Amino acid sequence: MANTSIDPLIMCRIIGDVVDEFVPTTAMNVYYATKHVTNGCSIKPSMAFNPPTVTISGLPNELYTLVMTNPDAPSPSEPYMREWVHWIVANIPGGTDSGQGTEIVPYMAPCPAVGIHRYILVLFRQSIYVDQTIEKPNIITRANFNTRAFSRHLSLGIPVATVYFNAKKESIKQRKNV
Repeated sequence: MANTSIDPLIMCRIIGDVVDEFVPTTAMNVYYATKHVTNGCSIKPSMAFNPPTVTISGLPNELYTLVMTNPDAPSPSEPYMREWVHWIVANIPGGTDSGQGTEIVPYMAPCPAVGIHRYILVLFRQSIYVDQTIEKPNIITRANFNTRAFSRHLSLGIPVATVYFNAKKESIKQRKNV
């Protein structure tokens, strides 16, 4: 029987486009204000202006790295900037939230130009403390980030949790109704 927590990730090509197949081993909860992010839900970009609150299970002596990317930049039909990195936080102690970690790449809110974009939050368990002097992704452009390569670079291994949401461009009228 298939693992129901990864089925949506396979169906929407998160597994394949961003990460390889894995078995979730850590609980991760993501909230934009009071909105709980679940696989495939829709989040208005105006609702995601500020970073989400990401809580993780685990023990205090375990450390985690959180990566948020968009594999659909600049458009789902022509994602030639795949992946666009939106946020990286390292050294998050288990049993706490992303605010307790070290921000490696500052948060950038979702801003899809065209179509419906997938935004993926991937959590890795660290084997060692991540020093802030690591080679960081190019945050000037943020384009062509590669979650798998980043994971290999830091010896993070496979993900321990992943959740994704969808977002599309809002009209001015929609933004005022938030």
